[in-house]
Amino acid sequence: MGDMTNSDFYAKNQRNEGSHAGGFGCSLMDLRTLMELRGNDAIVKIQEDYGDVEGLCKRLKTSPTEGLAGVATDLDKRKETFGRNLIPPKKPKTFLQLVWEALQDVTLIILEIAAIISLGLSFYQPPGEGNEACGAAAGGVEDEGESEAGWIEGAAILLSVVCVVLVTAFNDWSKEKQFRGLQSRIEQEQKFQVVRGGQVIQLPVADIVVGDIAQVKYGDLLPADGILIQGNDLKIDESSLTGESDHVRKAPDRDPMLLSGTHVMEGSGRVLVTAVGVNSQTGIIFTLLGASGEEEEKKEKKAVKKQDGAAAMEMQPLKSAEGGESDEKEKKKVNVSKKEKSVLQGKLTKLAVQIGKAGLVMSAITVIILVLYFCIDNFVVLKRPWLPECTPIYIQYFVKFFIIGVTVLVVAVPEGLPLAVTISLAYSVKKMMKDNNLVRHLDACETMGNATAICSDKTGTLTTNRMTAVQLYVADVHYKEIPDPSVLPPKTLEILINAISINSAYTTKILPPDKEGGLPKQVGNKTECGLLGLVLDLKRDYQPIRDQMPEEKLYKVYTFNSVRKSMSTVIKLPDGSFRMYSKGASEILLKKCSRILNETGEAKLFRPRDRDEMVKKVIEPMACDGLRTIGVAYRDFSASPEPDWENEADILTDLTGICVVGIEDPVRPEVPAAIQKCQRAGITVRMVTGDNINTARAIAIKCGIIHPGEDFLCIDGKEFNRRIRNEKGEVEQERIDKVWPKLRVLARSSPTDKHTLVKGIIDSTMVEQRQVVAVTGDGTNDGPALKKADVGFAMGIAGTDVAKEASDIILTDDNFSSIVKAVMWGRNVYDSISKFLQFQLTVNVVAVIVAFTGACITQDSPLKAVQMLWVNLIMDTFASLALATEPPTESLLMRKPYGRNKPLISSTMTKNILGHGVYQLVIIFTLLFVGENIFDIDSGRNAPLHAPPSEHYTIIFNTFVMMQLFNEINARKIHGERNVFNGIFRNPIFCTIVLGTFAVQIIIVQFGGKPFSCSPLDLDKWMWCVFLGVGELLWGQVISTIPNSRLKFLKGAGQLTEKDEVPEEEMNEDNEEIDHAERELRRGQILWFRGLNRIQTQIRVVNAFRSSLYEGLEKPDSRTSIHNFMTHPEFRIEDSQPHIPLIDDTDAEEDPTLRKNSSQPSSPNKNNNAIDSGINLTTDTSKSAASSSPGSPLHSLETSL
Repeated sequence: MGDMTNSDFYAKNQRNEGSHAGGFGCSLMDLRTLMELRGNDAIVKIQEDYGDVEGLCKRLKTSPTEGLAGVATDLDKRKETFGRNLIPPKKPKTFLQLVWEALQDVTLIILEIAAIISLGLSFYQPPGEGNEACGAAAGGVEDEGESEAGWIEGAAILLSVVCVVLVTAFNDWSKEKQFRGLQSRIEQEQKFQVVRGGQVIQLPVADIVVGDIAQVKYGDLLPADGILIQGNDLKIDESSLTGESDHVRKAPDRDPMLLSGTHVMEGSGRVLVTAVGVNSQTGIIFTLLGASGEEEEKKEKKAVKKQDGAAAMEMQPLKSAEGGESDEKEKKKVNVSKKEKSVLQGKLTKLAVQIGKAGLVMSAITVIILVLYFCIDNFVVLKRPWLPECTPIYIQYFVKFFIIGVTVLVVAVPEGLPLAVTISLAYSVKKMMKDNNLVRHLDACETMGNATAICSDKTGTLTTNRMTAVQLYVADVHYKEIPDPSVLPPKTLEILINAISINSAYTTKILPPDKEGGLPKQVGNKTECGLLGLVLDLKRDYQPIRDQMPEEKLYKVYTFNSVRKSMSTVIKLPDGSFRMYSKGASEILLKKCSRILNETGEAKLFRPRDRDEMVKKVIEPMACDGLRTIGVAYRDFSASPEPDWENEADILTDLTGICVVGIEDPVRPEVPAAIQKCQRAGITVRMVTGDNINTARAIAIKCGIIHPGEDFLCIDGKEFNRRIRNEKGEVEQERIDKVWPKLRVLARSSPTDKHTLVKGIIDSTMVEQRQVVAVTGDGTNDGPALKKADVGFAMGIAGTDVAKEASDIILTDDNFSSIVKAVMWGRNVYDSISKFLQFQLTVNVVAVIVAFTGACITQDSPLKAVQMLWVNLIMDTFASLALATEPPTESLLMRKPYGRNKPLISSTMTKNILGHGVYQLVIIFTLLFVGENIFDIDSGRNAPLHAPPSEHYTIIFNTFVMMQLFNEINARKIHGERNVFNGIFRNPIFCTIVLGTFAVQIIIVQFGGKPFSCSPLDLDKWMWCVFLGVGELLWGQVISTIPNSRLKFLKGAGQLTEKDEVPEEEMNEDNEEIDHAERELRRGQILWFRGLNRIQTQIRVVNAFRSSLYEGLEKPDSRTSIHNFMTHPEFRIEDSQPHIPLIDDTDAEEDPTLRKNSSQPSSPNKNNNAIDSGINLTTDTSKSAASSSPGSPLHSLETSL
């Protein structure tokens, strides 16, 4: 499908080729060939063909400064000629494909086979029709003859299978549709800054055309290919296309080619867009994937996944553990995304398998007992011979027994479980959109309900992100509010105004408010907006200064990044000398100042002890008021010799301080209440911020993260690292365990600190429950932490594209209180599933026991196959809809999180399931064995093969369904609450379904007749059925009176899924997978080590490798280590690997047990030796890795892992 559009595309272009593509000076093909070049080749090619980039702009009829005029006809012509900026999506699965997939279900296949056999036999006229010798077998065949009525049961089973399939397929289809809607919403929300008609505007990515001038800045995900016109310190992470993890520096004269799908890691610039959509580099790759047709379907799926994950995956932070070899990671990640189940899904899979096994056993026993009973009864007790002409009749009996067995199985297997989960999640996700949570990964929603810790950013999440300058220290005076400009020395004022106006991104502006009387609109970087606001408060305007010194004239820009924590801009003064303006975190900037402007505007000496005094007198008081302190400084350089601008350390010293500004970012009004809710719900909120520790502490107190007098830790990044690293500078889990439980505020933290903290909390084995951590982030550098966390929240407004790619949920309003909503929805999902389980299992237990005992005692299940399927339909599909759409209530936030290893079925639920099961069984068996006397009707037991439906069995069926209906209302509460009707009208879906099911049941009983084996009942009997159903509600009250403590035996039943977080099947899968992946892994490792050998000289890499290896160590007793090693690419080198060089190969051959034992206690210490001899490790391991042929002990060790 992709290739169709493309071939039209090319045909069109070939036509245009001659006329130079619709009047533009270059054709699509010219641009495509140009964009395939890199670095110097590209520059040469541009010079040969176009003179320079300006020439290319002229050919594309655009201006490098003004951009396109934005005339609609021109834009359409460009789209026509060069294509649109969309990559056509893959065709969604058709409804029929989904139906086919639903049909693959094993139980349904068994049923279909049974039904078809039953149909075939019913049309087969046995020759020995009237043969008396067949005795009881043929006896009782009604006058209609079996051929007329026999087919009904088979047909009815097929019909109900069709129903189940259609419902499943429809659910999948709507889920798919919803997901696509969500995707397109995410895509529409991605906007990009483009210059049109001299104005910078935000355009949806799809509207960008060739010839547009786009402004790129830190954190952008490039939407199209282009050529850099002008750039400041631009660094791009191209790993998503090239797999190179080092950032590539771009400059108009060195390497101007920018490619779509890559990330801007630093700097800013202006780009001429040269290729969009299917013609951009990413688009070409996609087209290749799509073009190889259907047989590549599977690969394509992976590719799409890869693309979603690509951005998130490729974030290589400074020395963080994720910075592994990106290519290998990518391969790995693709498989992982399918494998890793959420907590809930793991528990459910396990439960379903357990139930399924039990059902299988029951159904097998049922069939065997029925067959034996029949044979013994006929051929042993009555001593009849087996007559060949009777065979078809006997076979028909056996088929009937088989069908009964299958029905038992069908009822036992809860195929509604996945449905309930899906519906519940899909419903929650839809509703969470209204609560400003855009969920990108479905299971994130449910994981959120288990969250025990939230690591939140400060700026923009807890605060409003509207920065305003409120205090100023300038000319030796500390002003508590912004002073009148007349009191400042004019010289100082002039420098200050210039420093702020020029040394800030020109995209940052303060615009007049949208509404009358509103606050002015802040665009761009909020801190800079605060400083520009200061300029306006000082009754000056920054715009004229910027017009005088446009962006092209800036000599050199050092953009802000998390390492520098400052930004500097160099300009050339009229006399040829240079002046550099700097601004940044005040303590850091003041360290670099050797002078400061005094009250007359002259520079005076600024010694370290003056600095300490200033920190005490000015910066700390400002910070304690919760202000961010920003220092502003400048430095003059002579014209000759020109300084070496690349040598940053020499440039950024010896500055002259101008002022320190205190910027306030007020706490959002709704945050304190939201944090209080979190704390009540058993969730610890931690604040991780780049701000000064005093500022951070002040804000944390205002938010209620810390309360004075409590025992907590507020530390900065330096102290944090000192506490968690050993003498060698490696992170130790034991040390982290000492810090994190009390840590509430981590200030001045780098992205790596954030990642280390999150990883430390997740890997901690101190507490019996594994912590589930949510993290919020907005910057590109938060990517690794967002990925590592169980749930990553990215900011929808302030967040960069990279952060959004790495996240699971996007907060569309950047507000902390939306996170609390997510917790509420997450817990609600979990509870909905539990409600459904409680209901479903009651039905399962009862139906299976009834079918089983009934079959064994009366040779005929009291509930017929079709009836069972109807029960299955109401309990599975409709009940899952009804119970999964319960809206959440505030009371969900009053309890602690469940934790990862709490069983799905609590003791209260077990009590309810068993209690209601007992009630239903008593009633049904009473009706079955003495029902005919109570109601004074003919007994339905021991009916011949094709007897008409009896009233007796109809009553049993009807009562059974009524009891389920009323039990569905009971199931609405799982914590033993009394009032089960509480809030029932808040859920219209529930009411509709219960009433609807009731109505259909009436129709089935009164008019279902032969297919449903029902005979119509009169009002009197109906009242009895309903009355017995209502008894469920009363019985429910009785059950909830029994205290759990009385029922000791329930504890065991409640621990249904206690074992491990990794479901067993997944363990087996993993074991197999290691076997298959064995050689692949080895090959990968040899390459990996060879590569490492090449870069031994770069100690930096070895260090990163050392820290990531260290962080990758799992605790030997951690039960999921194999799971982790398979699912977390960071643990590429398995626990046992580092020991290989420590044991001589020959020893290992002689004594494999020794090898195994040594690999067990991975004491961190041993590993360090291996790491310290880092280089020796690489050479040795490649030897032993190469030697691990499948026969070697290494192989056996792997499999035994």
